[in-house]
Amino acid sequence: MVPRSLATRLFVDTPLASGMEIALGESHSHQLRNVLRLAEGDLIALFNGRDGEWSARLAALAKRSVTIIIGERLRPQPTEPDVWLLFAPIKGPRIDWLVEKAAELGATEIRPVLTRRTVVSRVNRERLQAHAVEAAEQCERLTAPAVRNLESLETVVGAWPKERHLYVAAERRGAVPMAEAIRADGAPAAILIGPEGGFDPAELDHLAQTGFASLVDLGPRILRADTAAVAAMALWQALAQPPLAGRSGHAHIA
Repeated sequence: MVPRSLATRLFVDTPLASGMEIALGESHSHQLRNVLRLAEGDLIALFNGRDGEWSARLAALAKRSVTIIIGERLRPQPTEPDVWLLFAPIKGPRIDWLVEKAAELGATEIRPVLTRRTVVSRVNRERLQAHAVEAAEQCERLTAPAVRNLESLETVVGAWPKERHLYVAAERRGAVPMAEAIRADGAPAAILIGPEGGFDPAELDHLAQTGFASLVDLGPRILRADTAAVAAMALWQALAQPPLAGRSGHAHIA
């Protein structure tokens, strides 16, 4: 676990190695100076999804830029279980919350999908990506999930990688319980959550015939879309992925 003195973690899109000096821009400077109230000489942790996690010292902290010197590596880069979350966009701040929780629960990609009954037809991908990165920084992940552009379900299914199994949350369809359907074999997976009005029956028929999708049941109640996404992600994480190396397997409550 990262020492308390390095509790501030930043995701950066640059290589990381001991002794490197890197420059970050105005948004990071604002966060470190004005939000977190850090100063020159303070230590933080950096990760980029490739090189593990590193300690770093704030060498210069100006209004529009920050210079950071990389210290020692704190954790090596682990191999994370590969699971995508696909979902029909929902209204208001609930979509931000959904993306945040998907990042905390280990989604490697987050993909909004336009179904026949989807009400929300536009998403702000940049805002959702920022929420995903912030969640990764706070939950001690060493990767940040990529948020993809909105695509139609037809387009997504047509280009689907056949080696990735898709679990489709299908209420009122007599589907198999998800806990029974999950394959604990380490293979790449994905979870698809439909819109608030449910999938069109023709969509479920088509998905069931693809050969790579399983229609699954999340329990006896009809869940809101954001609740269903969190329930499915948590269930998959508990049953399908092995414990991360060096961790007890117990959740850390922030």
